[in-house]
Amino acid sequence: MPDNQLSRKKPWNRVNLPVYSVSSMGHKPNMHICTYVSAVSMQPKRMMVAIYYGTQTIGNIEHTPRFVLQLLNETQYRLVNQLGKQSGKNIDKIGRLQKRKLLTEWNGYYILQEALAVMELHVLQQIDAGDHCMMLCDVTAYKNLNNGNVLTTNYLHEKGIIRI
Repeated sequence: MPDNQLSRKKPWNRVNLPVYSVSSMGHKPNMHICTYVSAVSMQPKRMMVAIYYGTQTIGNIEHTPRFVLQLLNETQYRLVNQLGKQSGKNIDKIGRLQKRKLLTEWNGYYILQEALAVMELHVLQQIDAGDHCMMLCDVTAYKNLNNGNVLTTNYLHEKGIIRI
């Protein structure tokens, strides 16, 4: 795009965001895609994670106010359709990932083997944020797992997985 031509993207779509997956426990373990995520405090280390209402993940977190946030690797872009565009209420996401041997365990949670890093989060507060529930969380544990490039919304757009 020439320098003098304005972007047609909405301002909130101009930012290249990292892509995460939430692993939650409860009545039915589940994974969920999240891009509305941000560190909000250095001391204590706190994160904000916004999760879409009506999902299996929201139900799990209401039952057990802890979950694991996984920073996804660029190589995992194909998982977005399975983890983010289908409801865990209707399919067994964990079972499908286990069949493909893509999971391991960490701190009692299923995690994706190829994720770059994981953080265990404890929910302190839930705030209604429109169609999402904003979770303010303490980071209780973390681990770097793999080297690689962070999966981003721009990369998903390039691969035709999302529209921006």
